[in-house]
Amino acid sequence: MAKIDAFFKLMHEYQASDLHLLVGSPPILRIHGELQKVKYKVLDEAELKPMLYEIITEYQMKIFEETGDLDFAYEVPGLARYRANYFMHKKGIGAAFREIPHQIKTIDELHLPQVLKSMAMLPKGFVLVTGPTGSGKSTTLAAIIDYANERRKARIITIEDPIEFVHPHKNCIITHREVGTHTKSFAAALRSALREDPDIILVGEIRDLETARLAMEAAATGHLVFSTLHTIGATKTVERIVEMFPTDEQNLTRSLLADVIRGIISQTLFKRVDKPGRVAALEIMVGTYGVRNLIRENKTHQLSSLIQTGKRYGMQTLDDAIMDLLGRGWIDPEDAYLNAIDKSKFKSFLKHIPKDFTEV
Repeated sequence: MAKIDAFFKLMHEYQASDLHLLVGSPPILRIHGELQKVKYKVLDEAELKPMLYEIITEYQMKIFEETGDLDFAYEVPGLARYRANYFMHKKGIGAAFREIPHQIKTIDELHLPQVLKSMAMLPKGFVLVTGPTGSGKSTTLAAIIDYANERRKARIITIEDPIEFVHPHKNCIITHREVGTHTKSFAAALRSALREDPDIILVGEIRDLETARLAMEAAATGHLVFSTLHTIGATKTVERIVEMFPTDEQNLTRSLLADVIRGIISQTLFKRVDKPGRVAALEIMVGTYGVRNLIRENKTHQLSSLIQTGKRYGMQTLDDAIMDLLGRGWIDPEDAYLNAIDKSKFKSFLKHIPKDFTEV
């Protein structure tokens, strides 16, 4: 057993999502969204560096020493998998670990809207899960893929950096590919995937123009493609995709995106107040004819109105999702207010309205 595994066991025991190990600081856990120091001595380079180097290969060590950064996945058998990032900082070496549970939670266990089950069963199209870092995008995607895995007979290919949730074969055949280990890039893996008889392709993240283009082309040729973006809201997501492309290609990109888009899920994570844990509020845009037409005609500013009136299709605004969680007594009214789009709807739940200097 590696020496660092003791910290992962502690992390699991406290239900922490992240572990931070830095020279010049004691170990720190993120528990239900809040950082808490572990009762342990301040780490120094002589202790931390061998501890971190014990769980990587010589090749990974070489990359880290040449670049000062390293991303990889690490597994403690019987406990969990971890997404790891090593980095250098002013005081020395550092690392951050995110726990990826072995047990994949279902859509129902995560209290996600039922329309996500319909998206898992789509024959083709492009579905994006968006939100800031740490908002639970990977967990939501894993639940969707798991639903498809149980109810479809399909070939699923995941392309990630690094591999996070590992899906067992149920009714589907699933292949996991890791960028940097099994393939050079997302784009290279996408090109290869199209020759591997896929029905569903999961692209861990749309990072560049080439990956965006290939993902949409894969959806246009009859595949169901899922991916993520670090954007907030359906409108911003559409605009971000289009803005990746050169100006002279943007009209064509809008047309292609309008043809293939089937859903955009944008989520914000909240700390629960009724019990330990966190819960996501989701804005959902379903790619109806009206939605696709607005994208094609470059009228994305009108998408919010269609989301508000599209409840019968499974659409919902972020504010409606937040209001639902608040009504259940799951989240703090002040937290709801600070994350809402139309804050006036949430003022009546507050004893004192918190000041936000950015809105003065």
